[in-house]
Amino acid sequence: MKKAIFLLLLLVACQVQPQLKGVLEGKLSIGPICPVERVPPDPSCQPTPEMYKAWPLEISQKGKKVATIVANDGTFSVELAPGTYVVDLERKQGIGGSSLLPATVKITSGETTTLELDIDTGIR
Repeated sequence: MKKAIFLLLLLVACQVQPQLKGVLEGKLSIGPICPVERVPPDPSCQPTPEMYKAWPLEISQKGKKVATIVANDGTFSVELAPGTYVVDLERKQGIGGSSLLPATVKITSGETTTLELDIDTGIR
């Protein structure tokens, strides 16, 4: 009897495979930073890590927040379980924002989903 239970448990354990996560990665652009954009770009008019921290992204699933990400250098990457998620700004600010948000993304096991976002600061 013990041997039969052991074999049954072993069979069940072999059939249960861990669900691989997928990756959401992307690029967040913030601008304009200065009222007049120049060519070539003025280095002082490039987004700083502090600016990216001011625009954190919230990832939610079925109305529940599952992650907050900050694109410190303009890029981000997060592992998520397979499923459908909504990406939006964590907090709305008085001016600026993105017409691309909220964005719905589908994460597939073992695959990478890419999302490119632009934040318009409202500076003119």
